[in-house]
Amino acid sequence: MHTPRKTLVTLVAAALSAGALAGPNGIKIGVLTDMSGVYASIGGKGSVAAAQMAIDDFGGKVLGKPITLVSADHQNKADIGSAKAREWFDTQGVDMINDLLNSGVAIAVQKIGGEKKRVVIVNGAGSTALTGKECTPYSVHYAYDTYAVAKGTATALMKEGMNSWYFLQADYAFGQALQGDASKIVTGLGGTVSGTVKHPLGTTDFSSYLLQAQNSGAKVIALANAGGDFSNAVKQAREFGIKQTMAGLLVFDSDIKALGLATAQGMKFTTAYTWDLDTETRAFGNRYLAKTGAMPTMVQAGVYSSTMHYLKAVKAANTDNPDEVMKKMRELPIKDFYAKNGKIREDGRMVHDMYLVEVKKPTESRSIWDMLKVIATIPGEQAFKPLAGSECALVKK
Repeated sequence: MHTPRKTLVTLVAAALSAGALAGPNGIKIGVLTDMSGVYASIGGKGSVAAAQMAIDDFGGKVLGKPITLVSADHQNKADIGSAKAREWFDTQGVDMINDLLNSGVAIAVQKIGGEKKRVVIVNGAGSTALTGKECTPYSVHYAYDTYAVAKGTATALMKEGMNSWYFLQADYAFGQALQGDASKIVTGLGGTVSGTVKHPLGTTDFSSYLLQAQNSGAKVIALANAGGDFSNAVKQAREFGIKQTMAGLLVFDSDIKALGLATAQGMKFTTAYTWDLDTETRAFGNRYLAKTGAMPTMVQAGVYSSTMHYLKAVKAANTDNPDEVMKKMRELPIKDFYAKNGKIREDGRMVHDMYLVEVKKPTESRSIWDMLKVIATIPGEQAFKPLAGSECALVKK
């Protein structure tokens, strides 16, 4: 039996349209993170758990098809992260990659996402290049960036008269971005930067770097690093009796837990999320604690929120076509425990409130996870870098 040409055209068009919907295997989400290195407690298995929570809470299906999760350890190496991203996109049918701790890895994977037209959501990495010269139409920088965390902390300390700074910097893209953003803010407010010393990722002995910082005479020793590097630097500074103010420019709940309140008390830093902020954050935090044994970091909470937002966008678009999904992700406001009035800008930056917090004294803490008190809320429009100076090619000039 011959099918009339008009009917055949109609069937082909319908098939193409249906092909835009979730494929026979449904939606596949990949969490690419640090499972074993200095950032493992920031994201790692906790980010995988957060993504799975979001999938379960969404109902496990979208557009009538199952949602599945895969995960891998990029080992903080851009080549390993890139190879895994290509494998996932090319042969595993992964629709979206999330987390991406480590800026070097995130920049590399985001570039591949742009080439392959696949959605990439960055929660773990901080470099502002992700929404600057490295931006793509398919990427979102969700949780925080080096500008936002540096601005909140540097501005607060400068107001206290802490106007001379020396930096300990992780020697790769993230550390460079964090030191650069913080330095511009300090000097813009009339402060001085007396020097910077760079250290390799995963440093265990900070003695020589701390000695240089101490000898600088600067009022602030600013740590442009994170995770295990940050914790080790602070511990060793306390052991050496360094009296200068230690400023963590990127600090997570897991870091404070590792340090203990006796060591970290009084330290101020800027974060996108704290579990004890309000009823909604406490509810999510306690659910996450019950599943993982720890309270979520801002990265892990961001992985949950952004995975949920992505799935809502797929449902609203009625397709998994990346262009349509990204359009919906930008259109839909983000209103959940993580962001009250979040919005994804044209450069891919998710703009939301940030919080200046202070580590509690041991005598102020009511439980082992009661570590932080919020000093100020920083509105998103003030926290993140304005679009006016953006290097992103997607931003209309």
